[in-house]
Amino acid sequence: MRAAVSATALFDPAEIFAAVQQVRENLHVVRRESGSVSEIGVALGDLPQGVEWVGTLPPLYPEWLGDRSFAEAHGTRFAYCTGAMANGIATVEVVEAAARHGCLGFFGAAGLLPGRVAQAVDRLNAEIGGLPFGVNLIHSPQEPRVEAEVAELLVQKGVMAVEASAFMRITPPVVRYALAGVHRDEQGTLHRPRRVVAKVSRPEVARQFLSPAPESMLRELAQQGLLSPAEADLGRRLPVAEDVTVEADSGGHTDNRPLVAMFPAIADLARQIAREQGYARPLRVGAAGGLGTPASVAAAYALGAAYVMTGSVNQGCVESGVAPAARALLAKADVADVAMAPAADMFEMGVNVQVLRRGTMFAARAQKLRDLYLAHPSLDDIPPSDRAKLEKEVFQAPLADIWAQTERYFTERDPAQVDRARRDGKHQMALVFRWYLGKASRWAIDGDPARLMDYQLWCGPAMGAFNTWTRGSFLDDPAQRSVGQVALNLLEGAAAITRAGQLRSFGVAVPAEAFGFVPRPLAV
Repeated sequence: MRAAVSATALFDPAEIFAAVQQVRENLHVVRRESGSVSEIGVALGDLPQGVEWVGTLPPLYPEWLGDRSFAEAHGTRFAYCTGAMANGIATVEVVEAAARHGCLGFFGAAGLLPGRVAQAVDRLNAEIGGLPFGVNLIHSPQEPRVEAEVAELLVQKGVMAVEASAFMRITPPVVRYALAGVHRDEQGTLHRPRRVVAKVSRPEVARQFLSPAPESMLRELAQQGLLSPAEADLGRRLPVAEDVTVEADSGGHTDNRPLVAMFPAIADLARQIAREQGYARPLRVGAAGGLGTPASVAAAYALGAAYVMTGSVNQGCVESGVAPAARALLAKADVADVAMAPAADMFEMGVNVQVLRRGTMFAARAQKLRDLYLAHPSLDDIPPSDRAKLEKEVFQAPLADIWAQTERYFTERDPAQVDRARRDGKHQMALVFRWYLGKASRWAIDGDPARLMDYQLWCGPAMGAFNTWTRGSFLDDPAQRSVGQVALNLLEGAAAITRAGQLRSFGVAVPAEAFGFVPRPLAV
């Protein structure tokens, strides 16, 4: 470490760039004794002779980014989360890596049966020694029983945090989880052992999570014995979630909203609700979607985000649940190499997810299924030419065979779906089409080489931005992309870029290079 910047090089752009990168050092803002404002520069360590001290920027540790109350509440080092990628793509290994690097990771429970979720929770409890972690609880309008069973499982297993995602309205299972175990001790101190981190993209949904649960729902849960009278009473004074994540243009379920528009609106809403309700505990608003570079992470914190949540970039890491062939496709993506496609879990509702477009035909084929579903009342009414094309290119099997597989699956998982399909040809068609949408994600996880063109990879523009940022660095190699190194570099880089902005506000002529950060191997 240099003791100081030399007087002759005091205002050299390279020296300013080097100083900004030292986020753990004091930066002295100085100018020559006879100099003008344009001659302001920086020095590290002791001040050189012949300069006037203007001010000092203290160190900016990555741990200080965001709201420290988030880290205190969740027991993390950083205000940084890894999001829950469905079907176990956010694996136990992803969650463990996040925890060991001081972050909060969420296991991707969506799309998995409760037994599989229970196995993952048991492994995490056994392997990470009490470090914080969370599990996804996804809204499942097509399978409300599964949503309720997963929520109950997470209560019984003692999981301390859930990422509640894809909710359009508050449901009893998420309220049951949020309030189970809440109590006041003998001194009157409130203890909330379980925390909901709700992912939202609309103010009306954010309002539901930031407000107390509806009275009717609290009363019903108490009558069913799922909440004690004391828990229900406290629930009338507490928000369902103290943390809401504003999900901007992200992979998977997304409304494609720009973060700079949505975040301030929901942050204002949170402040308004806190005032109206008179909450004694803080409401925190985090940011997700499009966060694939240090600049985007720094921008999220600058907007006021209490924490950030990454998604697409973790899917490209070695710990993720997708196959190496799928990670190789992700590593080639550019910012525009994404598309919207029908969602498997909400197909009939017309809900879309954002997926990787480059290197796969999934988005186009999924949209074709949606078009046929809207145009015809049943499989039998699909024109022979379209049916033949589906069987050859999309399903690679007769539709009758696909229905037989689907029937066996739902007979075990949800027999009511089979009964309805036998009465309703359009519902049968939806289930068959959902077979392809669901299998496409599984093919990417299994790395089925025969189905490479059908891989469904939930992916937002952040993946392409990440690839551009890491090009030529050690993270350019997909084999070097680990959850921990991605997190540490994003955080360290965000701190350096934030320092550059602080220096600029002091009047320093900060070079453009100072707003970049080259990935490097970093220690925990």
